[in-house]
Amino acid sequence: MNSTRRLFWIFVTLCGALWLVALIGGGRDSLFDLEWRQTGLLLGAKPFLARNSPLFTQLGSGLVLILIAALATIILFFRRRRRTALLLFMIFGGRLLIELQKVLIDRDRPGVPVELIAADTYSFPSGHAGNSMITFLAIALLLPVRQRNRAIAVGIALALALQVGASRVMLGVHWPTDVIGGWAFGLLWITICMRLATDRPDSDVPAPRRWNFRRKKIEISVDNEQG
Repeated sequence: MNSTRRLFWIFVTLCGALWLVALIGGGRDSLFDLEWRQTGLLLGAKPFLARNSPLFTQLGSGLVLILIAALATIILFFRRRRRTALLLFMIFGGRLLIELQKVLIDRDRPGVPVELIAADTYSFPSGHAGNSMITFLAIALLLPVRQRNRAIAVGIALALALQVGASRVMLGVHWPTDVIGGWAFGLLWITICMRLATDRPDSDVPAPRRWNFRRKKIEISVDNEQG
């Protein structure tokens, strides 16, 4: 097993373990969630965060993410069609799996006196956290940018996804482990999709071999005629 494949499996295992811990250890009876939810609400009450948390949570809404993905898809369509298909598969496939998890896990949302943002779906994992992680990272990894700027794009994508997820706790509509589970699943899904897209046989290898084989046949024929 080469180092790249080993790192892939380590990262996938860590993301999967984090998702599982968030699932098992979170919810209404979790001391971790109760304590950190209270911390999030206190932070969200500060003036700066109180102004910006609703903006970040809207950035992770379905409508905004779909519009951003549509713009990225248009750009990729005129550049590299294979990457367009991969982008759409990652984004919409991930959204479907997140909604499926919500229905199957059926975790209740935290009760708050006044919810600033309407939330009438199940709690785990956070769709805003998971979908923003998938969408922003997919765009950062697939859009045609200079290689030296790729790390900057990924860093911005991660920062945006983290802000979106944190805003859900500050607004009181998710448990902290809901958000952690969303982030973990988003990273897991992106990692698997990118690995499947790049882990394929090198199509450039067979051609030189066929050319060398024909060349050798010609050289053998010439030698026989001269002999």
